[in-house]
Amino acid sequence: MEKRPVIDKRPLGNTDMHVTRLGVGLSEIGSGVSERTASDVLNTALDAGINFLDTAECYDDSEDLVGKAVSHRRSEFFLATKTGHAWDGYSGKDWAVKTVRDSIDRSLKRLKTNYIDLVQLHSCSVDILKKGEVIEILQEAKRAGKTRYTGYSGDNDAAMWAVESGLFDTLQTSFNLVDQKARFGLFEKAKSKNMGIIVKRPIANGAWGAMKSPSGYAQGYFERSQKMLELGEIPEAPDDRILLALGFTLEHDEVDVAIVGTKTPKYMQKNVEMLKQLPISEKAMAELHRRFEQLGKNWQQLT
Repeated sequence: MEKRPVIDKRPLGNTDMHVTRLGVGLSEIGSGVSERTASDVLNTALDAGINFLDTAECYDDSEDLVGKAVSHRRSEFFLATKTGHAWDGYSGKDWAVKTVRDSIDRSLKRLKTNYIDLVQLHSCSVDILKKGEVIEILQEAKRAGKTRYTGYSGDNDAAMWAVESGLFDTLQTSFNLVDQKARFGLFEKAKSKNMGIIVKRPIANGAWGAMKSPSGYAQGYFERSQKMLELGEIPEAPDDRILLALGFTLEHDEVDVAIVGTKTPKYMQKNVEMLKQLPISEKAMAELHRRFEQLGKNWQQLT
């Protein structure tokens, strides 16, 4: 396979955004990371040419740190956030109209910007989507110039409903070597609607080949990894397990941008350097597909 450019860009669906295939997920910097470290992580990413940053109102102080660290470089990146949860002392209820409207306004202030490129509903249920109220708030924010585009972030039935509705510009969904369900219909449907596809958890939270089980939903990834690895070594797999995971995700052409998070500038730089070693081999890809199809056809996307 021919090596690709390190900073490869492509259109994000029908939007006017040309995004780097590697983006930055910002949940990790929201938990216990100093302002200085967050600044180093973000500026390392921008200096390397990455131009897509994805955060959320409920990632603790992530939005504040983004605003403080890189708002002066606003023209260099596309900024995405998510909305829907009552957070940080807010007294409203999740998915209430006022909560979503207030959340968008608060995000603008915290991010120190007068517009957001993409505001996404953050994993709400099919029932919430069908009611339509929060979708209308996103459209209202778009008409007011608070966001340029709207999206849905989530998985399984809710993700498919959001795609089929035709009401969103982008889909953010889980996809990685142990969570491949999206390639069985969801990706194809989203592309048929000219939606941009953002992949979260593209390296399965580092669960592949890990020595012990991570916590939270990553535990499910670890258990799946163990089952797939019991079938033996992956032919022609790189020695670096994270490179294998990232390479698997980015080798799927449907994926416009994969967002990877880190708390350290060292690992941010390492993520960029990994792009120079892609693509991974066709044999490794085929075997990972085969094993998932053998073991995981009924595995739902982990939420």
